[in-house]
Amino acid sequence: MFERFSSGYYLGELYVEPHGGERAVIRRADHEHVNEQLYADGEGVERLDAPLVMKVGGGHIPVAGDDDVPSGTLAIPQELADETLPDRKNVLLADADRAETLLRWEGWEPFVNA
Repeated sequence: MFERFSSGYYLGELYVEPHGGERAVIRRADHEHVNEQLYADGEGVERLDAPLVMKVGGGHIPVAGDDDVPSGTLAIPQELADETLPDRKNVLLADADRAETLLRWEGWEPFVNA
């Protein structure tokens, strides 16, 4: 789904669409898979529900999992959407270290073991 792009990001292509929710979401199974593959360090119990951090356009957004979103789709809040959506877009996914830094700036504690 995502391939290494740079020292801090992975690159993937997702169908990006606006939705009426308050937060950005992808399919829960996709979210858990990406979280496990790219964010888990393999030591102890990992939180697979920690937000992923994706860069769409010019901004970073935390992304949660939701069972009602089709696989391969990123649903973003209407207020973040622009006139080009819905459409397939290249999306950057912050790696674990960058995601942790970005989320901590926003007050999240994403990588605390459950």
